[in-house]
Amino acid sequence: MEKTIFFDLEGPLSPQDNAYEVMKLIGPDGAAIFEVISRYDDIITLEGRKDYEPGDTLALIIPFLLLHGITKEDIRQVSERAKIVEGADYLSELLRAENWDIYIISTSYEHHAYNIGRKLGIEPGHIICTALDLERKKQDIQDQYKDAFFSLIKKAEDDIIELYSRIDESALISKRLDEFFFRQLPSLGFDVFETRVIGGERKADAARVILKEKGVTLSDVIVVGDSITDYKMLKEVATHGGVSVVFNGNEYAVPYANVGLASVDMRFLYILCDAFARGGKGEVMEVVAEWEANRDFFEKDPMSIPENCITEDIRDSIMKQKLSLPYFHNVERTGERGRDEIIKIHKRVRTRVREDAAKLG
Repeated sequence: MEKTIFFDLEGPLSPQDNAYEVMKLIGPDGAAIFEVISRYDDIITLEGRKDYEPGDTLALIIPFLLLHGITKEDIRQVSERAKIVEGADYLSELLRAENWDIYIISTSYEHHAYNIGRKLGIEPGHIICTALDLERKKQDIQDQYKDAFFSLIKKAEDDIIELYSRIDESALISKRLDEFFFRQLPSLGFDVFETRVIGGERKADAARVILKEKGVTLSDVIVVGDSITDYKMLKEVATHGGVSVVFNGNEYAVPYANVGLASVDMRFLYILCDAFARGGKGEVMEVVAEWEANRDFFEKDPMSIPENCITEDIRDSIMKQKLSLPYFHNVERTGERGRDEIIKIHKRVRTRVREDAAKLG
């Protein structure tokens, strides 16, 4: 069987939200600005705004990057500080050794996505991400509008900082940011959505294109995601018979997967990959059921974990490194109350792994 896996980047492979960290370069209010815009992204995604996709936050922040003179080199330097999720390098090395076809499909700017891919041995041709040329965008600002353009952005920035203390007031945020992004900026000839962010349906589209080129169906793949930008890709694979894994997911992602994995260490995903290689989705769901029913017992006695539910190398790591055991859940057979409990577990682990970035959608 062809073995193909798609990873979201920020969350499953690297805990850092790179755009969030880049926005902090503009000063002490950078984080607040990003959080308000990220909240706006959630609001208009959930309302089903036409032609808008989750993750377009990375397009919306571009005017502020231009205002403060952020460069591609700044983005690269921030990316260099990014950590890799524990066990992700182990997992990547093992999957590559077993000839898995590994892809990253990410909203991240290309500077960050290629950097993390390089660290994990994933070639650029297998990374689908957001292209961004800030230098060209600076050149595209028409001279006659330049002063008005930056004055408009500075006013919006000041208003957004004020809105931070009222971040739960969705209507207020929508009113001000709709005006800025959909009316004021276009009136000066600047379209933030010219930047095509790889999020939402565009992630699902990317997966479909890859599989069509490979001659593989959605039922023959594993996909891994964690947030609102991934839910359409997770849903697409789950509803077409593949294995859709939500890793330390939030409330926007968990309901759309068929398998939940909450863990501080990504190596445990290999248990599912190994099961998939042996017997496809059916074998994966059997392993998940065994873990879900017996996790407490496994925690007390790791030697009791059946051979089909673990590898000896991972068992050895649990014993020697005292690794915390993962939580596996069959999400597709869980009712609403059960999903709420899964989300609580995932959020707890998500906060440990992603720290400040865990609060973002």
